[in-house]
Amino acid sequence: QVHLVESGGGLVQPGGSLRLSCVSSGTIFRLNAMGWYRQAPGKQRELVAAISSGGNTQYVDSVKGRFTISRDNAKKTVYLQMLSLKPEDTAVYYCNAGNMGGSYYPGKSWGQGTQVTVSS
Repeated sequence: QVHLVESGGGLVQPGGSLRLSCVSSGTIFRLNAMGWYRQAPGKQRELVAAISSGGNTQYVDSVKGRFTISRDNAKKTVYLQMLSLKPEDTAVYYCNAGNMGGSYYPGKSWGQGTQVTVSS
């Protein structure tokens, strides 16, 4: 099983930015699609962004134009750059190693999560 460790969360004012990182222990990181999910209190976990092994990306509509997912295979790391943050972006953010065809299919490996709080 792949071990994933997220970092980069914190408290930021509306309109601010953060960059989340997720480091993988997987030996075949470059072959995995990777996804960023988030879960707000009382809500279901939702897929925010995903990136295929080839670099194709997809985003939930609410973050399009504000968030960018990227990966560095040499560092076995996936990033989520978040700009123009809104209070509704407040959640625990998790990364996942999965597969991606037309859609992202989550795997069994999850990180511990990193808290993002957007508040003035």
